[in-house]
Amino acid sequence: MRYKKPQFYDSFHCIAGRCPDTCCAGWQILIDEESLEKYSSVEGRFGTRLLNSIDWYQGAFEQYNKRCSFLNDENLCELYQELGPEALCQTCRMYPRHVEEFEDLREYSLSLSCPEAARIMLSTEEKTKFIETEDTLEEEEDYEDFDLLLFDRLEEARDLIFSMIQNRTLYFSKRMAVLLRFSYEIQEVLDKGELFELNLEDCMNRALEKEEWESLEARFNNMKDMAKDLEKLEVLREDWGKELANLQHRLYDKGEVAYKEIQKEFFENLKYAGKEQVWDIWGEQILVFFVYTYFCGGVYDDMIYTKAVLAVFSVLWIREIIMERCYEQGRLPELELVCQAAWQFAREIEHSDENLNLLEEFFDGSERYMPENLIPGIVYHL
Repeated sequence: MRYKKPQFYDSFHCIAGRCPDTCCAGWQILIDEESLEKYSSVEGRFGTRLLNSIDWYQGAFEQYNKRCSFLNDENLCELYQELGPEALCQTCRMYPRHVEEFEDLREYSLSLSCPEAARIMLSTEEKTKFIETEDTLEEEEDYEDFDLLLFDRLEEARDLIFSMIQNRTLYFSKRMAVLLRFSYEIQEVLDKGELFELNLEDCMNRALEKEEWESLEARFNNMKDMAKDLEKLEVLREDWGKELANLQHRLYDKGEVAYKEIQKEFFENLKYAGKEQVWDIWGEQILVFFVYTYFCGGVYDDMIYTKAVLAVFSVLWIREIIMERCYEQGRLPELELVCQAAWQFAREIEHSDENLNLLEEFFDGSERYMPENLIPGIVYHL
């Protein structure tokens, strides 16, 4: 068994009450069977509270105003305070640590939806590296129907993607465009049953050689249209609904000319302040995160291109939120603001299977997400 993790994975430590938000609100917290059994045997007054604060049918903590029943006014866990860290269920022990399971590989990551994990990830200026170890399992796990040949091919393709994404001699918008074109060609040959005849390096070179054309007009139309898809998703938190309304009002309702002026001012200020390089690095780290977390999952559903679109889509919207907030507040993007936009977006998208599935449907079925329509609107420099 191989194990892989980014170089900053082990540096995470929960900051508890110092966190600007809480991971115990806004989504259902499922409880593993072992913890449920443990909670059912707790005696006394707190045991009674446990019995009354768990949905035993769903196997989840009850929520009040979308907050876990054990989350107090200081955003601290009273179950932890009363019974200690060993009493936490698997979900609470693991988060924001995340693992993707494949037949002979376990890939560990930190969830972008955690404010502290986002800070660690986005304050890392060096290129993300992945540490790999391996051991011998005493007993092999059965992964019936797992297509190991396809997975090996996807892992090879992803390694090429990482090298390209982290090539800082390329405009960052170019890197996003190449990711889309490369993944789209892989999807086409996979659909035809010809993936194993494809030379992946030649495919990457073809994507790199294509000329990009950028259009602020296309950018405005793309983002305005994609905003309609965002509005169709399940809203997990009230403040996210307000954010979508702010984006619509401040960036799109005023029309294309006003949008161009806002974008022009933002990037001129970015350039004047000498923040262009770090802006690209923030985008790079987010893009690497989404590719690392989702791309090889295509082995389970044969949907490769939609995973690439999710990565680009996420970068575009996190940046759009940052631009809107900087415009409203009259400020430049600082790490704190960038992190906040990233984890708020990730909480709405990554922690809802309904939202992830719906986005995949949009990406797979709409012309607006095809490379020739999406790429002209990937503009970040003037």
